[in-house]
Amino acid sequence: MKIDVLTLFPQMLDGFLSESMMGRAREAGVVDVGVHNLRDWAQGKHKQVDDRPFGGGAGMVLMPEPIFDAFESLESPGSHHVYLAPDGEPLTPEIAQDLAAREHVIFLSGHYEGIDERAREKVIHQEVSIGDYVLTNGTLAAAVAIDCLCRFLPGFLGEEKSLTSESFQGSLLDFPQFTRPAVFRDMPIPEVLLSGNHAEIEKWRQAMREERTRQRRPDLLED
Repeated sequence: MKIDVLTLFPQMLDGFLSESMMGRAREAGVVDVGVHNLRDWAQGKHKQVDDRPFGGGAGMVLMPEPIFDAFESLESPGSHHVYLAPDGEPLTPEIAQDLAAREHVIFLSGHYEGIDERAREKVIHQEVSIGDYVLTNGTLAAAVAIDCLCRFLPGFLGEEKSLTSESFQGSLLDFPQFTRPAVFRDMPIPEVLLSGNHAEIEKWRQAMREERTRQRRPDLLED
């Protein structure tokens, strides 16, 4: 899979893309990620990418020219263009899985007060938000979206079955996890986990997922 990211702060992604599972996946060729500075497509001596909004108001808006030029330069047949913005549709496992199934995704990181509406209408195919809060820029949101979708790529996870038991898969949160020692500071782990009875362990885990979801995210259980 090919991923391109357009941002004003490309160095913010250096550590994220080179460490841990993401770094190993890139080395193995599971995913190819390119990071590009939007200013590379800006015109003029000062490489300006933003300007004041028509009608007045606080802040600056990303101009349409560099956005159009950047996407036209990077796009490939069938490429999918995603704008990361607070008012986009909430990122879900289903959206991440859909993005992972595409051959080429280009992410545009939002900055300042947003982007010119003409770019949103003509260039962008999908708008995604990672949560109901505002960041200083959308580069962090791009990292979150990329990490989320890459987990659905074959070969990205060392143990593929772990996807089926993660939080939010099947609309339930994850079950509690324990490791050695079996008793720590007078706190023992649930006896069922020491039983060796895998059927009973799975039954306990499912019950714990349902209980944790009812307590912390009852909205996930609503019809």
